[in-house]
Amino acid sequence: MTNTPPTDPSSNAPESTPGSTPVVARLALEDGAVFTGEAFGDQRPRTIEGEVCFNTSLAGYQEILTDPSYAGQIVTMTYPLIGNYGVNDGDLESARVQPAGFVVRELSNRVSNYRSTQRLEDWLAKQKITGITGIDTRALTRRLRTEGAMNGVLCTDPSLTDEQLVEQARKAPGLVGRNLVQSVSRSEPIVWDRDLGEWAPLQGRVEKSDRRFKVVALDCGAKLNIVRNLVDVGCDVTLVPWDTSPEKILEFKPDGLFVSNGPGDPAAVTATIANLKKLKGKLPTFGICLGHQLTALSMGAKTYKLPFGHRGGNQPVQNLHTSKVEITSQNHGFAVDAKSLEKAGGEPTHINLNDSTLEGFRHKDLPIFAVQYHPEASPGPHDARYLFDCFVEMMRTGQSPTGEQMDSAQRRRNAIAD
Repeated sequence: MTNTPPTDPSSNAPESTPGSTPVVARLALEDGAVFTGEAFGDQRPRTIEGEVCFNTSLAGYQEILTDPSYAGQIVTMTYPLIGNYGVNDGDLESARVQPAGFVVRELSNRVSNYRSTQRLEDWLAKQKITGITGIDTRALTRRLRTEGAMNGVLCTDPSLTDEQLVEQARKAPGLVGRNLVQSVSRSEPIVWDRDLGEWAPLQGRVEKSDRRFKVVALDCGAKLNIVRNLVDVGCDVTLVPWDTSPEKILEFKPDGLFVSNGPGDPAAVTATIANLKKLKGKLPTFGICLGHQLTALSMGAKTYKLPFGHRGGNQPVQNLHTSKVEITSQNHGFAVDAKSLEKAGGEPTHINLNDSTLEGFRHKDLPIFAVQYHPEASPGPHDARYLFDCFVEMMRTGQSPTGEQMDSAQRRRNAIAD
């Protein structure tokens, strides 16, 4: 089967026309605030519900927009100018745009990049995604940081009043208790064989193992750069649906199990949690982001919702064993309760320096480890790419990596290639 993400051909939505009459768009929050701006992308009269969140990345809007972890959310970019380098088919993290809506301070009126094949607004229009530009994203972000992430409604329908939109936002379901994984996971297993190719960072070329490891990856909304990294470190990867049974997973005779990122409330993904519980100790297991939360829940830990989450490419994380800090890419709105994790046999390995939330753990006795952040970046820094090496080493030894071993793996990756 092909492993190339298809370009979404759907939609009869028209491309934007420079100089045409602007369509008014409004973003209403459940606390009563209403921001008025101009619509872009799909400008048909409509209303879109979602949890309004913000991302602090300076670039990488295409990777953010195709990250399945954003399903059910309206994403605000804090960087003020978006769309200046257009979009292309090479920077997709999934086959389609995933957020419900998109919010920017200023949509660039000029595209300037040799790789660009399309304007951002035209790409969003073809994928039936509505955006809003021309609002004060600083004020919006400050409100979200103060009050916490809120449900909102993005509207291009002039027949609805501000009061009606606020009421709709208050009645929106939000993310707590919702299993959104089933809406973004693939439905059939596929073999993935593409590595990083020309995108492999100059920093950190490490000799590949002479043995290839068979990995089953639970697709809870996996970003493509994760599976590229797994292949790049010497893994033969089979992606399977989020609710694949333990028996089916073991039929592949894997050397290890990977649990991917994804959207929504981890506690609501009960089928995956139950399956991971049955597989506990049978396979070396590595989880990223939602996979970190699901793995912890399967061990008996608890999760909780963060006030406004961590989303961006500049999140400082500290290794508890060495006190070393790395800058990481993150995208999550829930976290694992560290005390419940320790009671379940887990050992914290990393914390977030902004709010001291758990960012990584290992099982003390079993070959299990996970991180809340994104070592595959895309977008973001490559400080944490070494964690894929740790997964390979865990499959080789059957032992979860200690904080010191993670630090050693990172030091190897820090060598600059000639």
